[in-house]
Amino acid sequence: MESESFVVLASRSPRRVELLKQIVTDFTVVPADIDETPYAHEDPVSYVKRLALEKARAVYVVSDSSAIVIGADTTVDLDGHIFGQPVDDDDARRMLTLLSGTTHQVHTGVAVVSAKGEEVETVSSTVTFLDLRPEMLEWYVGTGESAGKAGSYAIQGHGSALVATSSGSMSNIIGLPLEETARLLGVPAPK
Repeated sequence: MESESFVVLASRSPRRVELLKQIVTDFTVVPADIDETPYAHEDPVSYVKRLALEKARAVYVVSDSSAIVIGADTTVDLDGHIFGQPVDDDDARRMLTLLSGTTHQVHTGVAVVSAKGEEVETVSSTVTFLDLRPEMLEWYVGTGESAGKAGSYAIQGHGSALVATSSGSMSNIIGLPLEETARLLGVPAPK
């Protein structure tokens, strides 16, 4: 990363902010305001890749030319269906019921836009849910943790109680794959 450049995270996610702090000590947060509606027949991997790039581009065009802008988007993929953030508790219940007892993918697209150009990568991890009993489902939705989370759960929080196993990048499942982000930025990966 060039010394005269500065990093901007195009996200309002507190989880992404915390993760990025592990590899970049000084950055600015400027949320991107874009339409996140999936295109008709858009697959989950193409979806997160497109949104990550659109977020980074949207913030880059209003930033100083020395900015390095990071955009990211995460979605849960069950059999090719995109599970974004729930609109309310009923939507969270619906998603969690569909995920109960299944194995699904979590995809995050990460884009970096700067004066040098654009780069985007997608990282995928696998999560298997326990069979969720109605009382466990109600308990989890009652925690309020589903709000603002792709697939209606946070594996790093109370949502860990819903998970039987996971494989792949944990930081990807949380919302920002650190190894890939560090490589795109040209900084050391976290240990």
